[in-house]
Amino acid sequence: MAGRRFAPQVWRMGFVLPKLAWLLLSPGNLLVVMVVAGAALSFCRFWRWGRGLVVAAALLGGLAMALPVGDWLLLPLENRFPGNPPLPERIDGIVLLTGASDPEVAAARAQMAFNGAGERIAAFAMLAASHPEARLMIAGGSGDLLPASVSEARADGRAAAALGIDHLRLTLEETSRDTFENAVMARELARPLPGESWVLVTSAAHMPRAIGAFRAVGWPVIPWPVDFRTTGAATLRGKADAPESLARLGQALHEWLGLAAYRVAGRSDALFPAPAPIPEQTAARS
Repeated sequence: MAGRRFAPQVWRMGFVLPKLAWLLLSPGNLLVVMVVAGAALSFCRFWRWGRGLVVAAALLGGLAMALPVGDWLLLPLENRFPGNPPLPERIDGIVLLTGASDPEVAAARAQMAFNGAGERIAAFAMLAASHPEARLMIAGGSGDLLPASVSEARADGRAAAALGIDHLRLTLEETSRDTFENAVMARELARPLPGESWVLVTSAAHMPRAIGAFRAVGWPVIPWPVDFRTTGAATLRGKADAPESLARLGQALHEWLGLAAYRVAGRSDALFPAPAPIPEQTAARS
């Protein structure tokens, strides 16, 4: 399998370094750093630089609110793979990538604790009910530098069971920390046979990077994108909600940078993975 050529120490560096870099480069954090640095510099002989940083931060923040820059960057990602694609009559398995629950809140409250990507679990449950013959897997340990005591897969598994999925059908992959490790470790657990049809459920903006990773490890899955943030068409109307605007911009930048990094590191089969041809036996929709 392609993923096995990556030694554990390479995986660790490939996980930690991008996380640390994103702490600085995410739009919200970067604006805060610019303002703080600018304010500090304004009290010394570099006050002109400080004032410039504060002004630049204000202009960038205002631009993110006035124009839907985040939506513009999300559009190509979300439009890459169509929603509700036709599926083969028989589905051998369904893989859900985690990221739809807050594991610590769910464990503390003994309830489902969905975040903004809760559609992932809803779609997973719908597909599982429509295809009782399919094996079910939830892949994801923790994407945080300091992981929670409960894995994301376990939290999503409990939510899926609460939505009616028989917990005996679920296989949990609880050790992976990023999308590439999701693909590697889920494949090792599933051991899919040649010709089997497996469906991958994740957010639409994340689907190109996920598909590239799964193809890189030799597992051609069928994309089932959910959690769309755009209508599919460009607009000039911005949002007067700075946190939401920055969140969408951050999500888009995270995926575009991730696509580039994955391609350079050999973790994806293409810079911007495209849909595969629909097999002839595809005859039904789920």
